[in-house]
Amino acid sequence: MTQNMMAKSKAKKTTILEMNRFDPSHLDELDEHKRSLIRRREILGKGYRLFYSDPIEVVRGKGSHVFDEHGVDYLDAYNNVVSVGHCHPHVVEAIARQAATLNTHTRYLHETILDYSEALLAKMPPEIDRITYQCTGSEANDLAIRIARNYTGGRGIIVTNEAYHGNTDLVSSFSPSIGEGQALSLEAGILPTPDTHAVGEDQIADYMVDAFHKEVARMRRHGIKFAGLLVDSIFSSDGIFPGKAGWLKKLADAVHEEGGLYIADEVQPGFCRTGEAFWGFARHGIVPDIVTMGKPMANGIACSATAVKHEILDAFNDRIPYFNTFAGNPVAMAAAKATLEVMDVEDIQGNALRVGNLFKERLRELAQSHPAIADIRGAGLYIGVEFDDPETGEPMSAQVLELIEQMRERLVLTSNCGSYGNIIKIRPPLVFNEADVNRYIEALQGSLEAIGL
Repeated sequence: MTQNMMAKSKAKKTTILEMNRFDPSHLDELDEHKRSLIRRREILGKGYRLFYSDPIEVVRGKGSHVFDEHGVDYLDAYNNVVSVGHCHPHVVEAIARQAATLNTHTRYLHETILDYSEALLAKMPPEIDRITYQCTGSEANDLAIRIARNYTGGRGIIVTNEAYHGNTDLVSSFSPSIGEGQALSLEAGILPTPDTHAVGEDQIADYMVDAFHKEVARMRRHGIKFAGLLVDSIFSSDGIFPGKAGWLKKLADAVHEEGGLYIADEVQPGFCRTGEAFWGFARHGIVPDIVTMGKPMANGIACSATAVKHEILDAFNDRIPYFNTFAGNPVAMAAAKATLEVMDVEDIQGNALRVGNLFKERLRELAQSHPAIADIRGAGLYIGVEFDDPETGEPMSAQVLELIEQMRERLVLTSNCGSYGNIIKIRPPLVFNEADVNRYIEALQGSLEAIGL
């Protein structure tokens, strides 16, 4: 076990919804307008979370920027939902035109859903030739688990140590990052985080495959038949571990050897995010059995999908028909189609690759004078910057929270992730440009100096 792994094993863990959250006990420190808005939010219940010790009211967005009620311009380095930028005019026009014409469900014939489905499946491996629509990534993953269980006859679903796959009753039980308050399914198998920083990029494939076979064997001893592996190929909640392109193929092959299905959760790495391929799984040379997707596909309109090999979906639909009232509605399909058109016409994937590479280069330059930056990793415009104590290897969780607050003071929005919250998560709209990178680096450098890192 490396020093870094030993230090992490002793550190206190956190959960995805507790990171970078506003503490209501500090309400009196805010101005009256914000106090009023936060008090009114009580009607939403205690489950809702705000970012930052001084929450931001955003009233407008454009490209990679959002603006508060005073017109202050914040650089948005966090929002992956508006993948082609806030309020992209081509997408906005498509939404408005369709909303003014018709919006209904999928039990009538309508051409837009077919046009979009054909265009989207053309970006998939040919083996994946069917698609069904939902409204959220949670719903897509929920359906994927049901389909995998039906096809394999198994029940066991394996995920990684800090995975987040959604918040339905079924999927939340396979989402360890929600925290101890959410019970995991007794049919859940857990793999370690594919921590390339601690284990090494060249060793990670064998490390994960070995852990996988052991977990399948453990499930088998408990009478649980393995059904599928559900993974986000950039392991975003675990701490952003894309690894070298291709390493994940070994794990996918092991899944099929054990008789299960490979479910690629593309909510985070899909739709050009990695720059190296349109899909996160594609940079590893994998042909999944099921692909789930959501957030970025319609640039802010609720839309998700589950794409499946036809024989697997047919086996499910022969027993269970599927219908979702709002899923695949004409407005959502118009938004998704327009988003895909922007991705193609404006070379969004190429931009993610070019700007992402520049971003990592600038971060590495900064790391030379800031030893607390222990690792910089990412693919395209999904980048993680890990902060560990240079002497002990202990995760610098509190310092990263302070850094995020300092960045907010410098009008740059970013967040954190990982088991200990010691990793800055950079996940901007895919229209991020060189000027945005320069602004981010300047704010990060100033923030590091402000807290003595």
